[in-house]
Amino acid sequence: MSTEHVLDDRPRGHARARIRESATKVPEVTVYFWIIKVLTTGMGETASDFLAHLLGPIPAVGLGGLAFAASLVLQFAVRRYVAWIYWTAIVMVSVFGTMAADVLHVGLGVPYLLSTPLFLVALAAVFALWYATERTLSIHSIRTRRREVFYWAAVLATFALGTAAGDLSATIGLGYAGSVVLFAVAICVPALAHRSGLLGAVAAFWTAYVLTRPLGASLADWMAVSTGRGGLGWGLGPVTLSWTVAIVGFVTYLAVSRRDTERTR
Repeated sequence: MSTEHVLDDRPRGHARARIRESATKVPEVTVYFWIIKVLTTGMGETASDFLAHLLGPIPAVGLGGLAFAASLVLQFAVRRYVAWIYWTAIVMVSVFGTMAADVLHVGLGVPYLLSTPLFLVALAAVFALWYATERTLSIHSIRTRRREVFYWAAVLATFALGTAAGDLSATIGLGYAGSVVLFAVAICVPALAHRSGLLGAVAAFWTAYVLTRPLGASLADWMAVSTGRGGLGWGLGPVTLSWTVAIVGFVTYLAVSRRDTERTR
């Protein structure tokens, strides 16, 4: 699946309305993008649970929040897409987004049946404000600071929504393995709809982007949880470590090969 470029993102109008532009701050959407995206979602799920068990929920959330903030500061500081900086930020969003969803459920007692639509409304609000302000939701338009803020707000909302949706499906009878199958099938829908011309590139991208979260999280949970809970019983620590190694491998390859940098058109 790929997204289409906005025809022209250059600022127009009076000098006071000029927008500071920079090189694109996001990677090209290739097969590597989707592989790493799924890996980060699963790693974020198990890492969040592992840290909560190791440090306790409150210290884990505090540490996750600090790492999340630091990664975004670094991402906003660079002027163009840098593979390891961008994907570090995505990993931290994944970890902190999981914690945000878990805090609502475990800490505040909000059921997934309620938190899932709440996060959906939050994501819709981000998209509505983003489009009303910029007239585009294309990730290839992320060349200004304001659009970058909208982008990362949407990314955080998708991770929280996907976490809640994945946990909801796992607790209503599907289990982790069943959830993997459900979301693996679901993620094919926007791809096929886009290929057949029924869904635009931008809508197809964001739909698939949301679905990668519960897919990756359900797969990682299935690998980590005990056999008594319907999993493989590999443990949170080993699954987190192995998925982290895979992420580092793919990101290193992209940093060296630059296969996901914007091509000259």
